[in-house]
Amino acid sequence: MRVVILADTHGFLDPRIAECATGAALIVHAGDVGETVVDALAGRADELLIVAGNNDPDDSPWPQSASRDLPGGRLAVMHGHQWPSRTRHRRLRAEFPHARAIVCGHSHRRVLETEAAPWLLNPGAAGKSRAYGGPGYIELRIVDDGWRVEPVIFEPLAGKLRRR
Repeated sequence: MRVVILADTHGFLDPRIAECATGAALIVHAGDVGETVVDALAGRADELLIVAGNNDPDDSPWPQSASRDLPGGRLAVMHGHQWPSRTRHRRLRAEFPHARAIVCGHSHRRVLETEAAPWLLNPGAAGKSRAYGGPGYIELRIVDDGWRVEPVIFEPLAGKLRRR
């Protein structure tokens, strides 16, 4: 089973990530989606799981948190803006103690904490807004009940040069 995990698109999904998501069993978006991104993801996977972020409208159709039982464990998803950065990981683990992995976004910083349980995964930004190190996503591969995560990172798309 292939799960594509992304976050923080803010209205722009890097087209290379959209292409890589095609054929996944599940695409997980950990919030701050923005306009047009759902359309860009539609039909690329068997299932799309989205949670709302702090930059999504209050009337968005997405929940604040969600979880899915997958072979080998539960995957929990929450944007993470609910807590300050210094306590966020501890609070997420307390919120979802029975998950095998927790996906969050908000910081735009890629995190793969797989030494502690539950794992904590932040794919960084999948758009162009603060995509530190380049836009990317995390691919979760599940074989039987074994889970393996791998970050996929792209060079930033060419655009206007910033003046300093």
